[in-house]
Parts: sequence; C-alpha cells; structure tokens
Amino acid sequence: MRIVAGDFGGRRLKAVPGMQTRPTTDKVKEAVFNIIGPYFDGGRSLDMFAGSGGLSIEAVSRGIDHAVLIDRQYQAIKTIKDNVTVTKAVDRFEIIKGDAPRVLERLAAQKERFDLVFLDPPYAKQQIVKDVLRCDELGLLNPACRIVCETDTNAMLPAELPGFKLLRRQDYGITVITIYQKEETGARA
Repeated sequence: MRIVAGDFGGRRLKAVPGMQTRPTTDKVKEAVFNIIGPYFDGGRSLDMFAGSGGLSIEAVSRGIDHAVLIDRQYQAIKTIKDNVTVTKAVDRFEIIKGDAPRVLERLAAQKERFDLVFLDPPYAKQQIVKDVLRCDELGLLNPACRIVCETDTNAMLPAELPGFKLLRRQDYGITVITIYQKEETGARA
C-alpha cells in the first residue's frame, strides 16, 4: 500500500495486522480520487471506519486541510498513527479511538463540519444509509459534501437517498464504490 499522489505521493503505508480490516487497494483508491478530485482546495474530511487511514491520508496528500479518522480497534489506531507519521504532517490529522456513532455525537457538539466523508465499515456490519442520514441529521455535512461508500457487491446501496444525489457507482471486482453528494439547496426529497 502506498500514497498514490499529491504532497506525500509514493510513501509506503502499513496495513492493519490480522484479518479484521481490508485495506482499499491502490487501484480502487486512485479510481475514487479520480472521480471525486483528483485534488482539493482545502476542506475537512471524516473517515468513520478508518482502518489503516489510507483514504484520509490520500485526501490530505491531495489538498484536504484536515482529516478526522475514527476506528474502534486498537491495532487500527496504532497503524493509523504510524501511517500518519510517514506524512510528517501529523497536525493535519485527528485520530479518535471509539465507536463511530458515539464519536459523531461528540463531533456534532463541537460544531464540526465536513466536505468529504469516507464510509468503509466491516462488510458484516454495514449500515451505510443509516450512517449517512445520521451525519446529515447531526449537521456534520457541509453543502455539496461528498460521501464515498465502499461495500461488497451484496450491499446494493439505494440510488435515491433523501437530501443526496447519487454521483457514481462503480464496481471493482468484489468492491463497489458508491458516491453521494449532499444537495446544496438543503431541500429534502
């Protein structure tokens, strides 16, 4: 695994030891950023199930100002910290150990807002639609915020989601990337 492009491009990243996480492949990561970027002019990102932190590190490498990474596993948090150190820009990352739904409440209380959200939960525990709607309900999403969801082929996320439009759905073997964008008008469907 490596950082594909941007300020930190080419630097190697560690994977979380064991079988409880599956890192996003470099090929899928590059495809995702070609769809949503490929580069950014600032902004904040949120990674609710960060794993190795690769997606958020790539986002910061490509211009996101600050990334918040959440994971509940000790090994994942240790790996994220190691990977963030590789960037030599640790002040641009906030790493939180905890259960994502609980952490969202705290972020909302702190009036945090995000321009980009990554959702790549363990396949067996996917509740992506609920997570997206909860982020919106808590006021965590800026207008035009993009939500990048990584699932397996069985997940079948809906084409329509209240307050969001589907930007793209793309299959990469057993991985499916679904990208939503918060409607800028704030109107609910």
